[in-house]
Amino acid sequence: MRALYELPAPAKINLFLHITGQRDDGYHLLQSVFMLVDWCDTLHVELRSDGQLSREDLTTPLPADDLILRAARALQPFAAPDQGAHIGVAKRIPAQAGMGGGSSDAATCLLALNRLWGLNLPLSRLSQIGLGLGADVPFFLSGHHAKVEGIGEQIAPLALPSARFAVVKPHEGLETRLIFAAPDLQRATPTAIISGFAADSGLEVFDFGHNDLQPVAQRLCPAVTDAIQWLGDQGMEARMTGSGSAVFAVMPHETKLAQAPEGWQVRECSNLAVHPLCGWAT
Repeated sequence: MRALYELPAPAKINLFLHITGQRDDGYHLLQSVFMLVDWCDTLHVELRSDGQLSREDLTTPLPADDLILRAARALQPFAAPDQGAHIGVAKRIPAQAGMGGGSSDAATCLLALNRLWGLNLPLSRLSQIGLGLGADVPFFLSGHHAKVEGIGEQIAPLALPSARFAVVKPHEGLETRLIFAAPDLQRATPTAIISGFAADSGLEVFDFGHNDLQPVAQRLCPAVTDAIQWLGDQGMEARMTGSGSAVFAVMPHETKLAQAPEGWQVRECSNLAVHPLCGWAT
């Protein structure tokens, strides 16, 4: 095997995000449901025989040392000394959106190199490596929609009904660290008993809970409020996903989105049944 092409790295949406506490080391404890959607980056991974790692940006330029290269370096000690890789990245998921694009890219990179280099590491080991890269990486490795708790390492797969969503990323982005550092962030939402999240529960499951980060985000980035209002004017109840500036709403089948303001990224998404690379590691 010399190369793996057209490898998808799907985005996620946080259906809700509750901050239930904060550890002594500063990490926040959360309770959320993460949902995979069909807004994807694409990776192409080619084997190098000189032990070197390189990356080629096929669309949007990425930072020189991003999560993809960090993931490859974290996995390389398990490979033979001459095994390297050249990784092409077609970036489509917007940055600072709260959609997990970087973490998803890292997860797809780990799965691809585990196969390309013939390492056969189990999913549990890849998840340990992934957690060292970012709290969301183990979720993308798990391959399913999931209830996520702790700092992101407690993952329980669940089923969700199929649905369409309007996802809006205004031009402005948000840095996660600024939101979590805000003194007015709600950090003590009571832990909820999550029941009814099943494929036969109907679309009402998407109305559960709220995003504790949203009030701070709206203060820091008024464009979040603008995006929520834009969807509201079209009859959809929107909320923010994750810790970025993107917002989403369940989209009735008869709805057609209005013309978006210049500079916004707007997409109709469907949730995925499973991650496209589910089963690549067990």
